[in-house]
Amino acid sequence: MPYTFLPKQPHAKAHGRNMRISRKSAVVLCAAIRNKPLTRARRLLTDIKSGRRSLKGKYYSKTVDGILELLNSCEKNAGNLGLDSERLFVQAAAHQGTAMRRRRRKSGFGSHLKATHLEIFLVERGKVNEEKTKEKMKKAVTEAVKKEVQKMKEKEKEISAAAAHEEKSAEESEAEKKIKKDFAAAERKGIDEEIKEMKDKEREIEGRADEAKAKKRTN
Repeated sequence: MPYTFLPKQPHAKAHGRNMRISRKSAVVLCAAIRNKPLTRARRLLTDIKSGRRSLKGKYYSKTVDGILELLNSCEKNAGNLGLDSERLFVQAAAHQGTAMRRRRRKSGFGSHLKATHLEIFLVERGKVNEEKTKEKMKKAVTEAVKKEVQKMKEKEKEISAAAAHEEKSAEESEAEKKIKKDFAAAERKGIDEEIKEMKDKEREIEGRADEAKAKKRTN
């Protein structure tokens, strides 16, 4: 179903088709929030939902939930379009949905199913407050600068940590090389000492053998 009208001012829109809410209740609530600022309209619906306020003694709980859900969706659309949230006014309308019937009649229920087409517009109205606009821009720039500074600080920390890790790895590598070198030298020294001991024993054995041969010749 197309929208019944399109505002000339900048606006955001949201449409609910065949919502399972009462058309009569939706018409009453749409009339209550129509042409109201977004904040006031939402406050009214929220108060009705919580039971703090009513419309002629009625609270329309299920219908309020459906309208609030569609209003929040429309507000997100307005944010995506860059509309000023402080200058948004609500335009809402409800229409009869597709006629539907239950497959079989149940006790305590009618044969007709509730179906309502609901449309909500958030229209940007009023003059732009230059001071507020400048303040918003200044705030936005400040927030952007803060984020960039924070990113730079985090990047600097990452670079420092990476450099420290590389330096530590280099030191560990040098220490490991030194240990291997010392171990190889110690191992080599041990082998040389063993060879020396073996040669000394060999000379001692040869000396004893020569002495034994000399004694044998004398006898």
